[in-house]
Amino acid sequence: MHPFFYLCIAKKDTMDHELIQFLSEFITAERLSLFNRILSLRTNYLTVVLEDLYQTQNTSAVVRTADCFGIQNVHVIENKHSFQVNPDVVRGASNWITVNHHNGKEMNTPEALKKLRRDGYRIVLASPHECDTNLEDFDLNKGKAALVFGCERPGLTEWAKKEADEFMKIPMVGFTESLNVSVAVSITLHHLTYQLRNNSSIDWHLTDNEKQRLLLEWLRTSIKRVDLLERKFEELHK
Repeated sequence: MHPFFYLCIAKKDTMDHELIQFLSEFITAERLSLFNRILSLRTNYLTVVLEDLYQTQNTSAVVRTADCFGIQNVHVIENKHSFQVNPDVVRGASNWITVNHHNGKEMNTPEALKKLRRDGYRIVLASPHECDTNLEDFDLNKGKAALVFGCERPGLTEWAKKEADEFMKIPMVGFTESLNVSVAVSITLHHLTYQLRNNSSIDWHLTDNEKQRLLLEWLRTSIKRVDLLERKFEELHK
């Protein structure tokens, strides 16, 4: 790429850093410390993908669970059903989680999963399969993973299964063959994030640039009439 491109990026990063310092003066030191602590525990090494979920309480519960276990990005594939948040369930977690929408076509699954693979993720379907791996045996060292979940019924599409690199299941010993999707996500993330944070050979942390970008977003979310403050900042830096 042209050197001017990198110069523009560096200039923007510097301006964002200065804007963060400016806006940080308008929240308490305790809140800023909380933001930085949570950022130190966030990860993009794992991401959650929801394929065409139609119950708002389930999608909202997954967003809330992702926040609880430090997963920054949730990908929502909208084929027949659009993503909606249930405020009574999500409890504000959507303010802190990045929800990525994949829509615009009748079938968005193949393109969404191929993009995730280009971004370095292996596509792991949470679904019983003849070649599946138990959750306890899932190998985190093989690289970043996009964990794909669907509805109990009708389940994941054939398009998703075609794009899968691996299949993973939660072992069960009762008469019931499946879990509610939000419960399955909770169990999976609890186990894998615990394993991840106790694996010294994996660098699962956000990059400095990712932390800076998120901190700026969280500050904007937290400060009333932040638009006026940003205008003032721009005037000071003309």
